[in-house]
Amino acid sequence: MEANLRFKNLIVGSLFASFSALTGVVQAETLSVAVAANVQYAFEDLKTAFKQETGNDLVGTFNSSGKFVAQISNGAPFDVFLSADMEFPEKLYKDGFATATPKVYAYGALVLWTTKNIDLTQWQLALTSNQVAHIAVANPKAAPYGRETMKVLSALKLDQGLQPKLVFGESISQTNQYIHSGVVDVGFTAKSVVLSPEMQGQGKWVDVPKSTYQPIAQGAVILNYGKEHHAKTAQQFYDFLYSAKARAIFERFGYLLP
Repeated sequence: MEANLRFKNLIVGSLFASFSALTGVVQAETLSVAVAANVQYAFEDLKTAFKQETGNDLVGTFNSSGKFVAQISNGAPFDVFLSADMEFPEKLYKDGFATATPKVYAYGALVLWTTKNIDLTQWQLALTSNQVAHIAVANPKAAPYGRETMKVLSALKLDQGLQPKLVFGESISQTNQYIHSGVVDVGFTAKSVVLSPEMQGQGKWVDVPKSTYQPIAQGAVILNYGKEHHAKTAQQFYDFLYSAKARAIFERFGYLLP
């Protein structure tokens, strides 16, 4: 009797294994994604859509792109990198940490945002007035949005006069905290932030004229760690970033599409 039971269990196990092999059943994987801080809110929607489509999970870590380059170069186990520019992922590829050259997944836009009672209609005059004492900008050495902000101020010949008012955040995330909490009077951030459900309707914002800067090309790469440990799923997510579903999400958050 006991032998028959063992035999039946063996048959059932073998049939299940054969069925799994035939139907391609695989265990869901979880990818670790290094995400530029400006993509933080859009990433939650990307994560949900990717899970629905593939069954695989994403875990995002958010920081400035420059800091991610340092971490990845020192062995941080990220599968995919969503940068806020093309230069940082290009550097990782040239240094041998990514599997291919970066490809643009979206173009980011700059806005000026305040949660205080400041009229932004003539925002350049407002920045130079006594009404504005502190202006938040992401660190231009590590955050591409900060770098583009400084180009805007230079193009408008405001950089020298506003220098004493500038307060630098380590990333767009910290810059947003400064603005949202009222630690500063105004700040430059990504349009994706003010359009996010979490921030929508909070304070006032205006678009920074695109004539003063180039829309920010943001690139993605599969990293060596991803290729070595989760090659199929990393490629799935990379391809998903350029799909119609992902493009619709990026567009909803104010990004321009490649």
